[in-house]
Amino acid sequence: MNNTSNNIGIQNSEFRIQNKNAGFSLIEVVIALAIFTIMVSIASISFMNLSPKYRLKKAVWEINSQMNYARYKAIFDGTKVKITFNPNSYFIEKFDEAQNEWRRDQINFLDGVILQANNSPIFHPVGTVSNLVSIYISNSWGKYKITLAISGRIKVTQVE
Repeated sequence: MNNTSNNIGIQNSEFRIQNKNAGFSLIEVVIALAIFTIMVSIASISFMNLSPKYRLKKAVWEINSQMNYARYKAIFDGTKVKITFNPNSYFIEKFDEAQNEWRRDQINFLDGVILQANNSPIFHPVGTVSNLVSIYISNSWGKYKITLAISGRIKVTQVE
């Protein structure tokens, strides 16, 4: 029994000696945190630079989708639908034949982009469009052009 307790004491003292130098010093922790902070700063700056790109692409996708929506709404509801563009928004209107006037259906605002359109397309129940339109969507990242043909075909191109 004496030998067993001595062996345990020796093992415990060896264990303490081996683990005495384990862990990180304060300098190592500070250096690791500094490197981590620099990496996070670089990553966040990269994401901030990509933000205009994603806003522009989102706006292009949204306008393309809304023009398809307006066309199908005109076909399925059997009424004229018009989209009017402003520099930072657009709105969709339905023609009320009983009142003989345009009624605003929805207003959409686009953040971080500028819209320029040469016309307000009117979608007819037969699927055609009465006004050929070119829409330019731009911001600090770039510029896109959406062209709507009289047949209702939508074409998106990136402008240099």
